[in-house]
Amino acid sequence: MSRILVTGSSGRLGRSVVAVLGQRGHEVIEVDLTVPNAESAGAGTSAQQIAADLTDATQASAVLEQTKPDAVIHLAAIAVPFSAPEQHILRTNASLAYNVMQAAVDAGVRKIVTASSPTVFGYGAPEGWLPERLPLDEDVAPRPWNAYALSKLVAERTAQMFAAQCGDRVRLAAFRPCYVIAPEEWEGAPTQQGHTILERLDDPALSAPALFNYVDARDVGVFLDTLLAGIGDIPNAQTFMVGAADALARRPLAELLPQFIPGTESLAAGLTGTQPAFSIEKARRLLGWEPEHDWRSVLSEVSTHTLAGGA
Repeated sequence: MSRILVTGSSGRLGRSVVAVLGQRGHEVIEVDLTVPNAESAGAGTSAQQIAADLTDATQASAVLEQTKPDAVIHLAAIAVPFSAPEQHILRTNASLAYNVMQAAVDAGVRKIVTASSPTVFGYGAPEGWLPERLPLDEDVAPRPWNAYALSKLVAERTAQMFAAQCGDRVRLAAFRPCYVIAPEEWEGAPTQQGHTILERLDDPALSAPALFNYVDARDVGVFLDTLLAGIGDIPNAQTFMVGAADALARRPLAELLPQFIPGTESLAAGLTGTQPAFSIEKARRLLGWEPEHDWRSVLSEVSTHTLAGGA
């Protein structure tokens, strides 16, 4: 069992990460702007809950010195592009990443993982966007076009900076979670963009801006546990794509992507069947991680459960 500090623990992803880590026997320390209530605190799996503004370097240092965790998972951020002024998003997210990692290094934490985003690839750029290749993987050059995407690339580079400073005595990594689906959203709660999963499936235009990517929040929790367990056995400061093994679409992306991104016909031609636009082969190869949830199976289970409950 490890003591793991999770920032942004009250968020859509954070709640599931806290729950998964607790279920796997870890002592979890939750940190967010406000202390969550008992109902939303990961079903009692947390050893400690701390309210702190981590954009304040003094508060960040105090939290890490007080808790002395074995590992830090940094999720805290303004999580939605254009949900605040661009300068505020960049300043907030960049300072959060730097302050948390600096405080963790100063406190002697040996394992640090920070959340990034697939938006660093630059899809959706107003002046048009075509990828180098499909599926997208970690070797495709980032081309962020908004403050949120840039702030996530800064978080990745910050992890690489501390790896260069500290060498292998501190192990760091970044991960890019696809469009996160929380457990309650399979039951019909609105997703981050305000649509239900079924609405996103029935109208491809809703999922097209994110290239039909998604990941179950519980799978991200398992990925992070797997990453922390194996982080000493892989090269330092790696970045990983973390997504489902299929696309959030009823039709192959070879058909759908050219409809919404002109010029991708030849690039998307190989995305047949249920193959997604984002590759998780690196996580499979280096960590042996495999997502457990896909929308067909989970929605089928939800439907069966609903019918049984109504019988």
